[in-house]
Amino acid sequence: MHPQNPHYFQYRNKPILMVGSGEHYGSVINLDFDYARYLQATAADGMNTTRLFTGAYIEKLGDFGIQKNTLAAAEGRLILPWRRSTEPGYTLGGNKFDLSQWDGAYFDRLKDFMTQARQQGVIVEINLFSAHYGDGWKYSALNPKNNINKTDSISSRLVNTLENGNLLAHQEKYVRKIVRELNGFDNCYFEIQNEPWADQTDIVLKRNEYGPEKDWRSTLQVVSQRSNDWHRQVARWIKDEESRLPNRHLISQDISNFHYPIADADPNISIFTFHYALPEAVTENYQLNRVIGFNETGFAGREDATYRRQAWRFLMAGGGLFNHLDYSYSVGAETGQDTSYKAPGGGSPALRSQFKTMKNFFEKLDFVTYKPDPGLVASAPGALTQVLGNGKTEWVLYYEPMAVKPHDLNLNLKKGSYRAEWMDVVTGQKLRSETVVNGRLVVPEGANDKVVIIRVIVGK
Repeated sequence: MHPQNPHYFQYRNKPILMVGSGEHYGSVINLDFDYARYLQATAADGMNTTRLFTGAYIEKLGDFGIQKNTLAAAEGRLILPWRRSTEPGYTLGGNKFDLSQWDGAYFDRLKDFMTQARQQGVIVEINLFSAHYGDGWKYSALNPKNNINKTDSISSRLVNTLENGNLLAHQEKYVRKIVRELNGFDNCYFEIQNEPWADQTDIVLKRNEYGPEKDWRSTLQVVSQRSNDWHRQVARWIKDEESRLPNRHLISQDISNFHYPIADADPNISIFTFHYALPEAVTENYQLNRVIGFNETGFAGREDATYRRQAWRFLMAGGGLFNHLDYSYSVGAETGQDTSYKAPGGGSPALRSQFKTMKNFFEKLDFVTYKPDPGLVASAPGALTQVLGNGKTEWVLYYEPMAVKPHDLNLNLKKGSYRAEWMDVVTGQKLRSETVVNGRLVVPEGANDKVVIIRVIVGK
C-alpha cells in the first residue's frame, strides 16, 4: 500500500491505480488459452491488472450461461496443481487427481504466466479459492469423487470453512505451495476466496425492497462468521509461509456484493474487494485505511456506458482497484475482439478504450494527495456528482447527468480564483476551460457523463 495514502497502491516506487478488463480467470488452467497474446493485448489496451483462479475451483462449459468460458476447459485440456493418477473417473473426463503429487507442468505454466505478466507491467490477483455454487463442487479435484486420497465427503457449503474434515490439511498444503512458488514475483497479491457469501450467508438484508423477493440482486448477502474464521486461517497460512521466504505480498479478502460496512477487519488483510460494487462500499469502509477494490463486474447487461460509469463512480469514491469481467476474451480470441459472446455481462475494445482514458486521467494527477470531498458540491440539479480533492488547491468532480439538459453546479469554494477544465470521459477530449465565478460552475452540453478538474489560480 502507498505509504502516504493506504487507499492506493505503490508499485516499483510509483503510486498506481489498478484498472483492468480481463478474461474469466482461466488463463493458466485452460491449456487452450494463449495467455501470452492475452497479456500483450491487456498491456496494449492500457490495463495493468488481471484476475487468476489457480485451480481449487473450475467450471464446466455452459455454467452461468457463459458459452465461451475460459474457466471451463475442454475435455483433456485442463491442468491443475495436482498430478493426475492412473485411476480413471474424474467427473469431467480423464483420470482422477492425486493430491499428494504436484504437477510440475502446471507450476511451469503458472510461473511463465507470471513472468510474462511482469514483463507487460500487469499485476495479478492470485485467487486461491471460490464458492462452489452447489454444483461447482462436483468438478473440484478436492472432491472425494475426483481424487484418490479419500478426502472427506462434505456439503459444498462446508468446503471453505474450518468444519471441512481432512480437506483442511490439503487446502493448507495447496496454499503454502502456491505462496512458495510465487514468492519471487513482485507483480501479484493473494485473494483468499471468490464470493464467499454465495455459499455462506448468515444474514440477508434487503438492498431493494421493490425488487423480486428471491432475486439475489435485490439483497445484500453478508458472509457467515464461520467463513470469516476460515479466511483468517488461510491468511495466517500465507503470512506464516512468507515469514520464512524473502518477500511479502498483500492479502485480499472478498467481502460482499454491492456494499457492506466491514466489521472486525482482519489485520492481515490489506485489500477488501466487492463485486457489482456501489460507491458506498468505499464510503462505508474508508476509515479502515486500506485499499477498497471492485474486482468483478457483470449481470448488468452489455452496454459499455454501464460499466464505464461503475468504474468512475467507484474510483471517484476513493477506491483503489477496478477490474471488469470482460467476456470478449475467449480461447481463440485472446486479444478481446470477439463481441459475439453470450454471457451475463459485457466487454468490448471500445469499453477498454474508455477505461484507458480514465486510467490515463488519474495518472496525470497527484491522486495520492486526494480524499473524498462530498461537501464541495452545494447543489447539483439534475445530476449525480462525486468529488475527490486535496482540500486546498485541486479537486476532481465526476458529473452524471440525469436531466434532459445540464444545469449549473454550485460549489462550496473559499473566496479566490479558480479554473475549471472539463473532459469527455468517453473520448478523453477536452471540452472547455472556464473561470469559476462565485462558486458557479457551468456544465457543458451533452448527455453523457463528464469530469472536471478545478484548480486554484496561482497568484490571484
